[in-house]
Amino acid sequence: MSATSAHPHPRRWAALLFISIAQLMVFLDSAVMNIALPSAQDALHFSNGGRQWVITAYGLAFGGLLILGGRLSDLLGRKRTFTIGLVGFALASALGGAATNLGVLLTARAGQGVFGALLAPSALALISLTFTNPKERAKAFGIFGAIATAGGALGLLLGGVLTQYLNWRWSMLVNIPIAVIGIIGAITVVHDIPTEGKRRTRLDVPGAILATLGLVALVFGFAEAESRGWDSGLTITMLVASVLLLLAFVILEGKLTSPLLPLHILTERNRAGAYLSVGLAVISMFGMFLFLSYYLQLVKGYSPIETGVAFLPLAAAQAFGSMVIGTRLTGRMRPGLLMSGGYLVTAVGVLLLVLLREDSPYSLLAVAEIITGLGIGTAFMPSMSLGTHGVQPEYAGVASAMVGASQQVGGSVGTALLNTIAASSTATYLLSHAHGKANTNAALVHGFSTAYWWAVGFLVLSALISLLAVNAPRPSHHTTESSTVPEMAI
Repeated sequence: MSATSAHPHPRRWAALLFISIAQLMVFLDSAVMNIALPSAQDALHFSNGGRQWVITAYGLAFGGLLILGGRLSDLLGRKRTFTIGLVGFALASALGGAATNLGVLLTARAGQGVFGALLAPSALALISLTFTNPKERAKAFGIFGAIATAGGALGLLLGGVLTQYLNWRWSMLVNIPIAVIGIIGAITVVHDIPTEGKRRTRLDVPGAILATLGLVALVFGFAEAESRGWDSGLTITMLVASVLLLLAFVILEGKLTSPLLPLHILTERNRAGAYLSVGLAVISMFGMFLFLSYYLQLVKGYSPIETGVAFLPLAAAQAFGSMVIGTRLTGRMRPGLLMSGGYLVTAVGVLLLVLLREDSPYSLLAVAEIITGLGIGTAFMPSMSLGTHGVQPEYAGVASAMVGASQQVGGSVGTALLNTIAASSTATYLLSHAHGKANTNAALVHGFSTAYWWAVGFLVLSALISLLAVNAPRPSHHTTESSTVPEMAI
């Protein structure tokens, strides 16, 4: 009997709300900590190098363990790993809030990354397995996407408020009540498809090691490229090592009967198109987010709280694009066309940011944020749904992990690559104006504008890939999705 007929709808939607709130915590955490870092550095007396590692420790653990976390959720059960992830994230946050030195803080941040890598794919898989009716699935992913993608912008606002009116420790401690809410929901309303005995297989340990080391090397390589430069020996070594390790991982997975990541998950064109387009789009979004933060605080002189407020139009537009536009258009056009249109609208919004100058009014920025938010919210909703398109239930977790992995890799690339482009353009501007009135703010804005052009290019490429690679038909609201995933009993 289907979940729809066996159980009342309110319970399933309540489960969605709890899962989405828990996922919000993962997105919220990074943004909140970015704002709180200067205060934490002053309180714990660590260097700028240590300051970078507070961010990197989380990114390495989260990005490196996503595929393993997704596969563990398939083997152990999504509800179980979802709950373990929440409990672990809360404990790591409590440790970070009580940190007395840099070592403890780094341990806590790495712990957040480890349990986040277990939590994130479990959350997406639970939603994918719960909502298989196309109309409900579109609405569910719209809500999930709106709550999750708003975490970054809301995190800036919350980070500013907590740091200014309380202290930096609350940037960690704020996760605890959110996790408690998620744990209550997991215990009371979230249920999973039980794993049948025949599906219990041994964990692919060699594959797990290769995937984890490969992803860690990739994320670390791009982090080093941002701080040390692309010609650094460590940067080159890490990026080359990541390529070799991930290549060995793919070769190994093709030979195993029970691989960590079955290659058919990557080779199905709709899923591959979704993963690739999301990764490229996130390159642009992370760069845009970073440069707007710099622009508002360094050029316009905004305080952390004012910066967070300035990002609210983006968060609201993302929510509207995901929950309203994406949901309503899902049944009216094929996913590839919807994703392509969303990415192109996003590109128009980012293109407006090229026009920003030192004295530009906030209204121009707000319009650009709204257009960008509407586009990316609309595009990401079907992208996340396609991440588990046609996947058997026993692989829903690892397929969901690939969505997170594409976002994490895209974010690492975007932060390193676009920051390098902006810094180089800024330096060139200052050099060319060395004999005139060198204006640092004008040079910064020039560098940001150059990076925005690249961001537009990545978004156009995302749109093209979505249009050509994603050929899934328009879902019918009167039939179940063309997938082998059954409805989950909730």
